[in-house]
Amino acid sequence: MGTLVGTRHCVSEWGFTAGRKAADPFNDIELNVRFTHENGECWLVPAFWAGDDDWRVRFAPPLIGKYVYHTESSDTADAQLHGQTGNFTAEPYTGTNPLLRHGPLRISANQRHFEHADGTPFFWLADTWWMGLCHRLHYPGEFHDLTADRTRKGYSVIQIVAGLYPDMPAFDPRGANEAGFPWTENYATINSAYFDNADLRIDYLVRSGLAPCLVAAWGYHLLWLGVKRMKKHWRNLIARWGAYPVTWCLAGEGIMPYYLSADPEKDRAIQKTGWTEIARYVRQIDPWHRPVTIHPTVAGREQVEDPAVIDYEMLQTGHDDRHSLKNAVYHVDRSYGFTPHMPVINSEVSYEGIGEASRQEVQRMMFWGSVLSGAAGHTYGANGIWQLNRREQPYGPSPHGMSWGDTPWDEAAQLPGSGQLGLGKGLLERFEWWRFEPHPEWIEPHWNKENYFQPYAAGIPGEVRVMFWPSWTGLPLVKGIEPESSYRAFLWDPKNGREYPLGDVKGEANGDWKLPLRAPPLFQDWVLVLETKK
Repeated sequence: MGTLVGTRHCVSEWGFTAGRKAADPFNDIELNVRFTHENGECWLVPAFWAGDDDWRVRFAPPLIGKYVYHTESSDTADAQLHGQTGNFTAEPYTGTNPLLRHGPLRISANQRHFEHADGTPFFWLADTWWMGLCHRLHYPGEFHDLTADRTRKGYSVIQIVAGLYPDMPAFDPRGANEAGFPWTENYATINSAYFDNADLRIDYLVRSGLAPCLVAAWGYHLLWLGVKRMKKHWRNLIARWGAYPVTWCLAGEGIMPYYLSADPEKDRAIQKTGWTEIARYVRQIDPWHRPVTIHPTVAGREQVEDPAVIDYEMLQTGHDDRHSLKNAVYHVDRSYGFTPHMPVINSEVSYEGIGEASRQEVQRMMFWGSVLSGAAGHTYGANGIWQLNRREQPYGPSPHGMSWGDTPWDEAAQLPGSGQLGLGKGLLERFEWWRFEPHPEWIEPHWNKENYFQPYAAGIPGEVRVMFWPSWTGLPLVKGIEPESSYRAFLWDPKNGREYPLGDVKGEANGDWKLPLRAPPLFQDWVLVLETKK
């Protein structure tokens, strides 16, 4: 194939054409390409069937320098697929895209947060585009517009499903893209053209600086495909998108049976066993070792038989407006305390606008209550975007017969909570947020299991404290000010990022500090920040 010059962390692609006709190439042939760096490290990368007799492999070199590659086909008699060799040289990346400049995502050494390959901390602020690869979000125009909006607002991750969607039966026309469905109707083989169209969207997210969190399927699709075909589905995803800076999500609502299931308990048991087996398969064949999780009905570790098969914890804690705060904080706090540790993300809670409720102040509660209780970031969602309502054609009913709402996606994209959570991420990124630990004792009153609508606090002792009041019922008392510390304080408006200086902090003899206010400027939720004086 000759020598190719590429760029570190950027995807390069090679094509191969089979020399022998196969009756069913997708199911009968497996092609891998072994890339070996000059230092001896190697990556065995799955190739994907691209239709007809064509195969393709994608490689994003983790290291600068020279590589050789060697193809390994299960059809060893086909010299066009087996035994092909070539050279590859990777040069440094010189652009500004953080996913390419700092490298793909991994779990930090202390298992508390995400970071890039070079150790740069990564704050997870995700948006929920479950059905974002289907035709109801037009590509390129509308997809580009929504991407630009989320990039501008500071988002870093997009949670998106690889064609086997929630809230619909198999092969529902609402789930097709421009080339149809991801699988043929009898699950005999994949539709490679579907994934060619999906490629454009995944590549655009990455080029825009957004890391895809790729959900292979909604959990109940396992009951229709079976474990063997779901592994085939996963192999195709890893081959197509594993070279990108992605994270993997085994399934959405992993052990939730189909809505009309005749035997839910039996289905849940099959799904739990099946997704555990598939998790081990994904970890075995993914040469990149991208972080793996599963989106749950409540907590990810409860969706699999062995929590060790996942790398980070996802939660789903309800869509009951502010009443979901209790469940959200309870499960974040509980998951933060588990050992061994893993990063915790509330990956679905109280979508903005769902049930004509869960408005922007609720979005702020969920964000601040979660991140100040130990979460490694947060996932936002807007009712109307996740299911991609169109003004002239709302998504319509779920299998149970009810629609979740008809707000058009472009209106939902401008609901104020999305921007306000971006402001919250921006405030935290002014500090070494990855070193933050929960410290509810720093403020009085503070949340407890009898009352979750009290203040939250986290930070770094002697350096910074960030505190959130979910609602104002009186000025809280800051506790435990270190006698040697010198802080400046300000109130921060989580609606618009406006700061209200409060001056220097001087604790009393017992370490208490009273805010120099009779009341906050407005009757709403507030963030209080104490930062070391410079």
